[in-house]
Amino acid sequence: MSYTGKILLSISLFVCAAYPIYSQHQDINEKPNIWQGKKTLSVDTISLLNAFKAGNVEGHFRYFFSHTNNNDGLSDYFANAVGGGLRYESGKFKGFQVGVSGFYIFNIGSSDLEMRDQATNQLNRYEIGLFDLEDPTNKGDIDRLEELFIKYNFGKSFIKFGRQLINTPFLNLQDGRMRPSGVEGVWAEFNEFKKLHLEGGWLYAMSPRSTVNWYRAGNSVGIYPMGVTSEGNRSNYHGNIASEGVFLLGAQYQLNKWINVKLWDVLFENVNNTNLLQADFKYPMSKSNTLIGGIQFIHQQTVGNGGNEDPNLTYANKNAKATVFGSQIGLKRGQLEFTANYTHIFDQGRYLMPREWGRDPFYTFMPRERNEGFGDLDAYVGKISYNIPKNRIKISSGLGYFRLPDVKNFTLNKYGMPSYLQFNLDLRYLFSGMFKGLDTQFLVVSKINQGNLYDDRRFEINKVNLMLYNFVVNYHF
Repeated sequence: MSYTGKILLSISLFVCAAYPIYSQHQDINEKPNIWQGKKTLSVDTISLLNAFKAGNVEGHFRYFFSHTNNNDGLSDYFANAVGGGLRYESGKFKGFQVGVSGFYIFNIGSSDLEMRDQATNQLNRYEIGLFDLEDPTNKGDIDRLEELFIKYNFGKSFIKFGRQLINTPFLNLQDGRMRPSGVEGVWAEFNEFKKLHLEGGWLYAMSPRSTVNWYRAGNSVGIYPMGVTSEGNRSNYHGNIASEGVFLLGAQYQLNKWINVKLWDVLFENVNNTNLLQADFKYPMSKSNTLIGGIQFIHQQTVGNGGNEDPNLTYANKNAKATVFGSQIGLKRGQLEFTANYTHIFDQGRYLMPREWGRDPFYTFMPRERNEGFGDLDAYVGKISYNIPKNRIKISSGLGYFRLPDVKNFTLNKYGMPSYLQFNLDLRYLFSGMFKGLDTQFLVVSKINQGNLYDDRRFEINKVNLMLYNFVVNYHF
């Protein structure tokens, strides 16, 4: 599609948002803001032709404004991104379905994202992620085939092969830029038991968020900044990881009315193996009050050679291990929810999970920052949210203190990130009536340094002592 054509399509999608369609109010949709996943017919059609005719088409228009205000003497940045896409999924024929989706993005006015900060020689961090990390000059040809799959349904379960979008604790959509991360391979979900849900598969290719290409699993790691080795040298594992792919298996079991247990195993072949055990509970104390909480354990160890025999080119050091403990306690009272959250990564080694593949699964996760790549970490986060379904408004905020190893402790601090305080305020509004399908989000993030920067502003820019502002508009049809 030409650049002019993309502009016209975006304008058309935006105009569609104003077309008068009557609707009742509804709750804020908590799913990642990508495709809405319209349901297809639950029974098979009588012919292949009818299966295609019975399919669903849906569209998504997205606008994203981002502005990073760094401390005095450091560069500030802004970006405006707009895009749109279509998704088609056929009806069922003999249990089979096919699906395809694509999305395009272009830059409609931003800072020079190739320009390095004069004081630190560092590049932009957040705004560049709205476009193509590998080609910041690309403003009008940022498109990607996101899904192309064949799916076989049996009972309440399915198996899917091809390019697809999945959401697991470790590999997930991470809906914080224009488009999510995609995967390619075989994925299955089994739902034949009342209390037990199983899912898993083998993934051999990835298309990380903020990119347009597809990569073999090993080559997808290192597209984002790689940090430093345990010896303090610049990491150089991108394109040097030998792996057959990622094998995942997850189980979720409803132990009783109050307790849900999750088990996950993620094997990044020849690199590392990660196990998760998590138990969450919701205990109604009265008609309006529910006690909520959870406990989480993650253990990780290197397998094979960590990706490469050469220690200067490997992703995970040989025989390395990492252990994570997390907990949550909180109260839900009507539409108000408060939680106190804690994460501790032990000092035996760095917790490593490619940032290209998803966000942290920790209770203490706060949007726009990660705790992957660290050991000897303590995170304390309070979160509060208030949902007003009648007015289609949700207000969320979080305050966290993250104690990290010293920025020069390379063994346990991969990215040179100092300890910090973070505050988030997230406001969301879901339209109805003539604007049904339209929703907005306004996110403000503040991060304040709590560590020793050694008078080196490379440890500060785009990391701490900053304000980040995001305004996002989605229209689904």
